[in-house]
Amino acid sequence: MEWKSVSFDWNQIRAFLATVDEGSFSAAARVLGLTQPTLGRQIAALEADLGVTLFERNGRRMDLTKSGLELVEQARAMLQAAGQISLTASGQSQSVEGEVSITATEAMMAYMLPPFVASIRQQAPGIEIRLVASDKVSDLTAREADIAIRHVQPEQPDLTAKKLGQTQARLYGAYRYLDQIGRPDTNQDLAGVDFIGQDHYLRSLRVLSGRGLKLDRANYKMISSSSVTLWEMVKAGLGLAVMTDDVAQRTPGVEAAFPDMEPFDVPVWLVTHRELHSSRRIRMVFDLLAEHFAKDTSYK
Repeated sequence: MEWKSVSFDWNQIRAFLATVDEGSFSAAARVLGLTQPTLGRQIAALEADLGVTLFERNGRRMDLTKSGLELVEQARAMLQAAGQISLTASGQSQSVEGEVSITATEAMMAYMLPPFVASIRQQAPGIEIRLVASDKVSDLTAREADIAIRHVQPEQPDLTAKKLGQTQARLYGAYRYLDQIGRPDTNQDLAGVDFIGQDHYLRSLRVLSGRGLKLDRANYKMISSSSVTLWEMVKAGLGLAVMTDDVAQRTPGVEAAFPDMEPFDVPVWLVTHRELHSSRRIRMVFDLLAEHFAKDTSYK
């Protein structure tokens, strides 16, 4: 079809692609850290600029129109090209002053990284650290972040990764809650035990049931999309939840529930784009992060 000639707003393109990938305005807004009305206005502005309708509402989902389908691959190519230009420019920067963005899970961001930020502020005060808390696997090639801390090994060939070690995850509860429920074991009926889950709690339920715990959906009385909120509820004595040992060991007043149950291995990878790795300030932060985790006895 024939498109109107316009100057694209990159925020509108990102809003469009996020809606395509997530399937709804609300989910796309969460991914981009926007309010739903703001994202909706960006989509409406893009449609007005192009003179076409890009989405049709189908219940809670936003389905692409024919015009929207035609735009998807072009928009992805444009965003990738823009990101590549930014990567090349950033990779050649040898200044130790400027911003370096780090993304990691929300729990790691809240409980593990503050000491690192304090350290780097002393060692390299000209570097500005921007922390992006996300439980999603961020796309470094799209410049969502300069450095990512991930729990899975990246497969993209243009990424540089260093394994920092691994921690473990297990069920934890506050002393007072475990006192209250009598510290049950894996063979007991757990009908009266409350569990706290994240949005993907059904996967956790299946995994824990596979380890021999007698659980069903009724055990999950509280659900949160935030791992920090989940952990605060555990600390408040509201139930049990899965958390990594590195966080739990820094939290007074909690202990492992079902200590005989085999823990889950959680690898920790430090990742950046190979072009960014040649940037002096990004390389410095990458290396200092690796040193920081190497000194941490909660990682094997």
